[in-house]
Amino acid sequence: MTVSGGSRLGVVAIVVEDLEMVHRVNSVLHEHAQIVVGRMGIPYRDRGVSVISLIVDGSNEEISAMTGKLGRISGVSVKAAYAKLRDAGEGIG
Repeated sequence: MTVSGGSRLGVVAIVVEDLEMVHRVNSVLHEHAQIVVGRMGIPYRDRGVSVISLIVDGSNEEISAMTGKLGRISGVSVKAAYAKLRDAGEGIG
């Protein structure tokens, strides 16, 4: 992945309450795989939900496109939070 000046680092939390929608969630994540740095998925069987956390690095438009598509899936909740640094040039050092 090439990090551009408009790149944002963030986390995305996804709660899938309707487990029949997991295939649609995975389809959207595959479509936007170029901005996903890491992914952790936990099936919380006691509650009957699946929780997915993503580390993302992409433009505001790319991240918003992905979270918007996810948020339109019935039974899926999505929230995103962004790091304060704007691009790779503003990191530690």
